[in-house]
Amino acid sequence: MTGRPRSAAGPHRVCIVGPGRAGGSFARVFGGLGWQVAGPVAHGDDLGDVADETDLVVLAVPDRAVSEAAAAITPHPDTLVIHVAGSLGLDVLAGHPRRGALHPLVSLPDPSTGAARLVAGAWFAVDANDDDGRALLGSVVEEIGGHAVTVADRTRAAYHAAAVVASNHLVALCGQVERIAASTGVPFEAFLSLSGQTLEGVASLGPAAALTGPARRGDWETVGRHLEALAPDERPAYAALAELAARLVPDADADAPPGWLAAARRGGGPERSVEGADPGDDGAEAT
Repeated sequence: MTGRPRSAAGPHRVCIVGPGRAGGSFARVFGGLGWQVAGPVAHGDDLGDVADETDLVVLAVPDRAVSEAAAAITPHPDTLVIHVAGSLGLDVLAGHPRRGALHPLVSLPDPSTGAARLVAGAWFAVDANDDDGRALLGSVVEEIGGHAVTVADRTRAAYHAAAVVASNHLVALCGQVERIAASTGVPFEAFLSLSGQTLEGVASLGPAAALTGPARRGDWETVGRHLEALAPDERPAYAALAELAARLVPDADADAPPGWLAAARRGGGPERSVEGADPGDDGAEAT
C-alpha cells in the first residue's frame, strides 16, 4: 500500500481489514463518503504495511481475531487503527500509537443492508486514546448522519451486553414465540404485529409505562397457567422474563413473584399455589 503521498488536507483514506458483513458494510459507507477505500482485505493476509499511506485502518474482524490482526500491522505514528467490536476496549490494539473503537449499534446482516442501516441515523459507540482520534471518529459519524456516544473501556462489556439483549435476545424471544404459536395454530405474523405495537409503546412511554399483562397486574395465577401449558424446556425463559417484568412495576413489593416462579426459572416443575393472586383482576388488558 505505497506510492501515494499521505493527504495533508484531511483523513480521506481508509483500509478495511475483514471482508465479511461488517467490513463490506463499512467499505460501502466510506466509499459513499468519497474516501479512498483499500480492501476489504482478509485478516489472514499480509497486513504488515496496511497502516502505511493511509489515515485510518478499520479492523472489521471477529472479536477473537482483533488482537491478532492488530499485532500483524506495523504501527505508524500518524495512522489511527480502530476496531468495530462492541465489547472490546482499546487495549487489544496495544502497540499502535493511535487507537480507537467505532461500534455501530445496528445489525449488519449483509453489506448492502448493513451500509443502508449505517447511514440511516445509527448510533455508534466511539472512543480513542487521543483527542484527534476522537475528533476523527466523531466527524465520520456526523458525516454519515449518525449519533456518536463515548463508551470507555470500563463500560464497554456492559454496553455490549445491553446491545445483545436488545438485538440477539429479542430474536431468541421471537423464536420462542414462533415455537409456542405453532402449537396453537395462530400464525406467527399475528404475534409480530403485537411485538411491533409493544416496541412503539416502549419508544413513546418507556418500558415501565408500556408494560401490560399478568406480571404488571400481579396475576400470578395466570402466569402459573401459562407455565403449565408450556413445554418443559420453554418454562425457564418464560419464568425468568415474568420476574423481570415484575421489576418494572412500581409497587412490585406488594405483589412479589411467588417462590414457585423462581423454581420454574431454575427448570423445576410448574407446581404452584394460587394464594395471593390478584382478586381485582378483571382481565381488561389484552395481554
